[in-house]
Amino acid sequence: MKIKVNKSDLLKGVQVVGNIITPKNMLPILSNILFESQKNKIRLTTTDLDMGISYTLDADIIEPGAITIPTKRLSDVIKELPEGMISLITKKNNVVDIQSENCEFKLMGLPKEEFPKIPEFKDKEEVVLEQALLKQMLQMTSFAVSHEETRYVLNGLLLELKSSGDTTAIKLVGTDGRRLAVAEKKLPIKIHKDIKIIVPFKTIQELARNLKEDGSVSVIITQNQVFFEMEGIVIISRLIEGDFPDYQKVIPAASSTKIKLDREQFVLVLRRANLFTTPDFQAVRFELFKNKLVVSKSTPDVGEFKEEISAEYGGKEFAIGFNPAYLLDMLKSWREDEVNLEFYDAEKPGVVRSSDYIYILQPMRLG
Repeated sequence: MKIKVNKSDLLKGVQVVGNIITPKNMLPILSNILFESQKNKIRLTTTDLDMGISYTLDADIIEPGAITIPTKRLSDVIKELPEGMISLITKKNNVVDIQSENCEFKLMGLPKEEFPKIPEFKDKEEVVLEQALLKQMLQMTSFAVSHEETRYVLNGLLLELKSSGDTTAIKLVGTDGRRLAVAEKKLPIKIHKDIKIIVPFKTIQELARNLKEDGSVSVIITQNQVFFEMEGIVIISRLIEGDFPDYQKVIPAASSTKIKLDREQFVLVLRRANLFTTPDFQAVRFELFKNKLVVSKSTPDVGEFKEEISAEYGGKEFAIGFNPAYLLDMLKSWREDEVNLEFYDAEKPGVVRSSDYIYILQPMRLG
């Protein structure tokens, strides 16, 4: 193989595919990037056996071929090269010659044959979504995913596609047992059959990292894998097997006990209250009075915090405890200027609800 490629383009490609590589890889080949020449392009691929990611970029193909190159070494070398065009040339015994105008490096590679085969997704039904839409839905749900290994089925996002005539409802659902986030959009697209899969969190992270605010993303789903393609980037992942909990059962009917808060002001208060939480003392007191909310926190050996903010509220007076970090996670991606919190009583969850989003948060016992 002999190619010429722009340094900046190559560095971007290496960074995109290099994100999924971990130092824990037992097989040396899993620390390498597979380079494959195509017509006027070069494709870079990495895999951890559960997920694979490819990036295709323009290149001058002088001699076609393929080789795998250690990712960390290659990234370090490219960063130190001057701007402009660089050449990659494979020699005998899998040696890769990397040259710029006055500089040359040699790296030891491994043959393409040792690299795991990446599955093909030809002749499969695809669903095309707007990147911005999917990115926003991921931001509103992915923070609620569980990271406890004992609850493997919750270690990913539930993706549901349900067809109804000429429209399809897409839902993303994340939960860790203490909170539940559900985002839903109705799209003017048709699908031949309903879909229900669980996408691993690591795949969700890579997808969110690469989605942009414009353009489209193609989604193909098979029995145990999912395929995402967008502007030269392909992400392929195994799915989590198992049955996701019936989240519909825990979504309560709308409550008449609501408090309307200014989002920006509420975020600032929560951040201040969060300064006084510890792993052993996470619950913050929320006291509701007529047209005001009092947020307070007292932590042994740390200190106390109390702040009052105006709010639109005319219900009964009561106190409830929440983990402020869980509210902040949701509010980071909340796009409206105001937020409505629904309550039932001090022992039942709080709910944030809009036309296409539901966030349910379990209360915490106040000391």
